Amino acid sequence: MDTQLKELSRAYGFDEVAIVPGETTINPDMTNTDFSVEGINLSTPIIASAMDAITNPGFAVKMSSLGGMAVVNLEGVQTRHEQAEEIIHEIATVSQEESTLLLQKYTSAPIRENLVGMRVEEIKKQGGQCAVSITPANTKRLAPIAEEAGADTILVQSTVTTARHYSRSIKGLRFSELIEMVSIPILVGNCVGFEVALELMETGIHGVLVGVGPGAACTTREVTGVGVPQVTATISCAAAREEYYRRSGRYIPIITDGGIRTGGDLCKAFVSGADAVMLGTPMAQAEEAPGLGFNWGMANADPSLPRGTRVKVGVKGSLEQILFGPSNRTDGTQNLMGALRTCMGMLGASNIREMHNAKMIVAPSIKTEGKHYQLGMD
Repeated sequence: MDTQLKELSRAYGFDEVAIVPGETTINPDMTNTDFSVEGINLSTPIIASAMDAITNPGFAVKMSSLGGMAVVNLEGVQTRHEQAEEIIHEIATVSQEESTLLLQKYTSAPIRENLVGMRVEEIKKQGGQCAVSITPANTKRLAPIAEEAGADTILVQSTVTTARHYSRSIKGLRFSELIEMVSIPILVGNCVGFEVALELMETGIHGVLVGVGPGAACTTREVTGVGVPQVTATISCAAAREEYYRRSGRYIPIITDGGIRTGGDLCKAFVSGADAVMLGTPMAQAEEAPGLGFNWGMANADPSLPRGTRVKVGVKGSLEQILFGPSNRTDGTQNLMGALRTCMGMLGASNIREMHNAKMIVAPSIKTEGKHYQLGMD
């Protein structure tokens, strides 16, 4: 009897690779970092995650003023409780043991449709761009409400998303039908592989989010064992984008979501093929974030199998300082856009698309080579 062994392929995360310098260089101030998707234009290709500890209406407005975009979680505290800020403050100040129980308690209240529209309107009235996140189960109900209130884009997010989902319900969410239901761009995630990304693009959506479990506050990998390191996941989904573009002539951007802690990680995401990135913890470290130096995962409040945890991330500076500096830290956690432009200059890349052509190598010693004294610092 023949026995077939399961073969394992090697996958890589940010700490295992390095970017190779380009053969030509350009001045960083000559680089263009613009990101566009179906009429949405960002000069800062960074999207703040849909986490209650990060995005409230005020944070979304501030992020817009700095050229980026923040995403409101339409199934979090913001749309279940009118006094959301008080609840978020409470979650951030209780003990670690109490935090998940408290999140489960507050997210067991029903979603109030009037609050969905109210949160979107708060952002739009102050001149901000508004992105909202919804899980597939609630998309058909909440997406039209968000659009009517003025939302600019909808993110349909779940831990793992595919174009073919089987369930006991009579009829689940069909992205092709959703596109007919609303007229604003639809970004879908999260996925990590070529085939799934390609199938999602073929449904007519406008963008794909990449990443399963890499976030600092996410415990999906620990709880379920499921996930793919972000460099490999981004490369795979970027290949699907290029194949879909070859077939259709439509360019569907991909957004690397999670696991990015520093400017170096951010640059590696773009060289891996990302058109934009979604950041959680770096945004939670901003003075303007409501989580008071804490962050917690979107699946933390699941009533039966939480796949997130509350993590203390500290406050590193203002949102503007984290994105644009000036930096007073040497660990790469401030002036992320400065790091991006400097890297682009070293690569000779005048825009994000040209970064995709840069070479990357497997380099397990990239963070330790010659760093003996740094590693010994407190």
